[in-house]
Amino acid sequence: MTDRPSSSQSSPWLARPPGDPVLSGVNWGGLQTLYIKEVRRFFKVQMQTVWAPAITTLLYLAIFTVALGRSGRMVMGVHFADFIAPGLIVMAMIQNAFANSSFSLLVGKIQGNIVDYLMPPLSTAELMAGIIGAAVTRAFFVGFAVWLAMSLWPGVSVSIAHPLWAFWFGLMGSLMLALLGLLTSLWAEKFDHAAVVSNFVVTPLSLLSGTFYSVEALSPTFQAISHANPFFYVISGFRYGFLGISDSPILVGAIGLLVLNLLLAGLTFALLRSGWKIKA
Repeated sequence: MTDRPSSSQSSPWLARPPGDPVLSGVNWGGLQTLYIKEVRRFFKVQMQTVWAPAITTLLYLAIFTVALGRSGRMVMGVHFADFIAPGLIVMAMIQNAFANSSFSLLVGKIQGNIVDYLMPPLSTAELMAGIIGAAVTRAFFVGFAVWLAMSLWPGVSVSIAHPLWAFWFGLMGSLMLALLGLLTSLWAEKFDHAAVVSNFVVTPLSLLSGTFYSVEALSPTFQAISHANPFFYVISGFRYGFLGISDSPILVGAIGLLVLNLLLAGLTFALLRSGWKIKA
């Protein structure tokens, strides 16, 4: 008698030839684990990652309404405070989506534990989905926190006229900045590199996107420049979801942002799959 299995009984470890993948389809368990890890990472410091942006956005609202809106100023037929509120909400969302996705791989490269992202049995698409999904989750947490704070602010209305449009443009804007953040984390080798993209690309484009003004009041040259800014369509479309007014074609913005996100996703997938700057 022997404890060794007979030749007719195959060991479960030898069910497939060496080198063949055992997992087939989507690794839902691994994807869920990565997503929860990324969400817990920012939620453990929610005062800094969720509520602090809400306070900062309220300061923007207070300063601009006191400086420009005290005389009952109207923009596109609505009160100035009501006009800038939706733009401030989605601006906070997209900036925090970028901050979340630009941190994950970058800190792994700096601390030397990037292997924690590369070694688990996750495909490139699953790795992208986990990181991007967590960034979008943070964006919507921040958006809800800002909306809640503004709903308690006197003299400001944040009622939603078209919820589906507000959700679509909030989602497209968050995805766009989450993908840009993941691209940044692939390219950057230190935190200063990520700060360059944030300070010289994300912040200027978001502030010059019509958040605090209507582009219809600009000269034709600056109107054309504004219409070339994808952030403008996020702000304008999200504002339409709240107020029912827009200074850009809604369908053009909705489809254009979807196409742009697909292009960014394709570029990110290709670079991540090639191991650009993250694999020896």
